[in-house]
Amino acid sequence: MAYGSLVTPPDPALVLQGLVKRFDGVYAVAGLDLEVPTGSFYGLLGPNGAGKTTTLNMAVGLLRPDHGRAIVLGRDVWRDPIEVKRSLGTLPDGVRLFDRLTGAELLEYTGLLRGMDRATIADRSRDLLDVLDLTGATSTLVVDYSAGMKKKIGLACALLHAPRLLVLDEPFEAVDPVSAALIRDILQRYVGGGGTVIFSSHVMAVVERLCTHVAVLAQGQLKIVGTLDEVRGGRDLEDVFVELVGGRTATGSELAWL
Repeated sequence: MAYGSLVTPPDPALVLQGLVKRFDGVYAVAGLDLEVPTGSFYGLLGPNGAGKTTTLNMAVGLLRPDHGRAIVLGRDVWRDPIEVKRSLGTLPDGVRLFDRLTGAELLEYTGLLRGMDRATIADRSRDLLDVLDLTGATSTLVVDYSAGMKKKIGLACALLHAPRLLVLDEPFEAVDPVSAALIRDILQRYVGGGGTVIFSSHVMAVVERLCTHVAVLAQGQLKIVGTLDEVRGGRDLEDVFVELVGGRTATGSELAWL
């Protein structure tokens, strides 16, 4: 709403409030608060076991938190899951897909589950398969896709219903450079059109190339949050990351036998 020259900013795309999750008494996520601005390209960084996947699974309703809330575009994920999932696209860890379907069948099935009409599904599927360079594999079972192809068809499923927020877990893991470049281009176009992306990664170069905002997670807690420039503070992002998560470097006296 505008008043004079003032414009009320949009609601955040994603708000996480006090998220807690324990497994066998061990905290995977320990009281996490995070706000993802609408229209941002947000990188969630952390070493293996930091709690990135657990956090994102709670954010999209795949895992119920022990405590805390996840709010997508002003709606509580657990109180209003149907409406939330209409505006949300996800690429979970491991790209869990119905892989005994062909790529085209998987998109059709995904669209029908979301209540889309067949004509819209067919039109959008053609567009997505074409832009993701999967047209030649339309009739191939997903189980026979390469790792990069599985990431791309998973992204196609996440985009099919034209969501306003994409939550992607390691979208560039095990992806060849050509496929990675294509995925980057599509995500940049999506954000440029007003969408919001949050994705997890431990690849600094990808985050520095794509992200407007960054959060570093270690041992289930956020170590730093801000714009990319704020987090870097004029330094290399990898150096900041290693310092924050307690990394170490080899000294001259170590492994002297090598």
